[in-house]
Amino acid sequence: MKRLKYFVNNQFVESTTDKYYDIHNPSTGEITGQAPCCTNDEVLAAIAAAKAAFPAWSATPAIRRAQILFKVRELLIEHMDELTHLVAEENGKVWAEAQGDVLKAKEGTELATQVTSLMMGDSTMDASRGYDTVLYREPIGVFAGIVPVNFPAMIPFGWMTPVCVACGNTMVLKAASLTPRTALRIAELYKEAGMPDGVVNVVTCSRNEINTILDHPDVKGITFVGSTPVGKIIYQRAAAAGKRVQCLTQAKNHALVLADTPIERTVAGVINSAFGCAGQRCMALSACVVEESIADEFVAELKKQASEIKIGPAYDKTSKLGPITYKKHWQEVVDDIQKGIDEGATLVLDGRNVKVDGYENGYYIGPTIFDNVGEDMSIGQEEIFGPVLSIKRCKDFADGLRIMNDNAYANGSVIFTQNGYYAREFTRHTHGGMVGVNVGIPVPIGFFPFSGHKQSFFGDLHCLGKDAYRFFTESKCVTTRWFDEEEMKKTEVTTWDGTI
Repeated sequence: MKRLKYFVNNQFVESTTDKYYDIHNPSTGEITGQAPCCTNDEVLAAIAAAKAAFPAWSATPAIRRAQILFKVRELLIEHMDELTHLVAEENGKVWAEAQGDVLKAKEGTELATQVTSLMMGDSTMDASRGYDTVLYREPIGVFAGIVPVNFPAMIPFGWMTPVCVACGNTMVLKAASLTPRTALRIAELYKEAGMPDGVVNVVTCSRNEINTILDHPDVKGITFVGSTPVGKIIYQRAAAAGKRVQCLTQAKNHALVLADTPIERTVAGVINSAFGCAGQRCMALSACVVEESIADEFVAELKKQASEIKIGPAYDKTSKLGPITYKKHWQEVVDDIQKGIDEGATLVLDGRNVKVDGYENGYYIGPTIFDNVGEDMSIGQEEIFGPVLSIKRCKDFADGLRIMNDNAYANGSVIFTQNGYYAREFTRHTHGGMVGVNVGIPVPIGFFPFSGHKQSFFGDLHCLGKDAYRFFTESKCVTTRWFDEEEMKKTEVTTWDGTI
């Protein structure tokens, strides 16, 4: 049984803890290693390392920081297959999805290499007569990233770390204790790329040590991805401590399917969106609101295409749907399916009791489809983090939009239609922060923000895009006045010196 170490000051360190988390291969159910629940002192050491590294790193020219991140990008490409296999083995994503996870880390790194232009400030000569003003963007200090299990590469090293350190800050990552291997390996690649000691640190720990991070005065900001209840607590606690905070939380993404849509192509898009990554992503399309006139045909085609999906181990490149990441969550999804039955929804396709030959102990759940999901049913309102799709029926566009907007979450929303008027009305009036028109997973490329709304996000500045550069920096305005000979002779200065 291999016990992992944590990563501080560019070194892997053996923990002194007596508590470890089992790491599973969800494709087989086997325990493949253990991650330490780092002690409070070990977490404090990671914060101290990040604080000590900040002065020199923040003083490093932005172009030099970008050059190191260009090297990180090269190493991500060089080690693509290795990292893809790590993601597949510890998370359960099938090969193409796992590779996409790593590619999204590369994309976030590419955004970070643009620091020399995206961190630029503004200036105005003669903002007031004789007074010049320059706005600089400056790094803030130590940030902490709190990472979920579902994207071991993209979230810690696409969303969180690259722009943070590009801006001159330092990072303490609390990696997901059940899927930490990818993050630890990429941290090692940062070292290989030339990242100085203490700039990037990775620990695994419990809620108790996370509270230490949230309260610590040397941690200036928190970036979190996870559930809404936890996100609310983190946002409130960290903000109360005066920290900058962004919390990306859960979702219940809906699609509105209008009667004019091409059914087979639309179903293919829905299948990918609902069951890709085994439904374990906060942009999974977990509910479709379908116009009644086509609902029967739509559901029949949905069942047909979903039944053809090949379920198998993550690292088999022919698999199209892999396992749930860990056993406890597998049971939670199974229980949610039973809840849907108990609530009276029509079970069209049941993904429970799936067995994969040779992998009977894996955590597999097949595509699951419910029809006639009522607005009062929890399965249609609350997130089910698995391959479960709810079909709600509506009378028309207005009724469908109302049903969607009544949901508490607003990460993404989608419309499938060939009608430009309804598409435009939808994009104007949907509550979703990321909107797709015939695009099932409307996550924009990383130079735009990942912009969830309502109970899917807590904070002011989102991750990625220009928002990320604003989140990881603070602005400083410098106003300058140079005296000519007449000015030097003055003995009075007005109350509003240079401000009016």
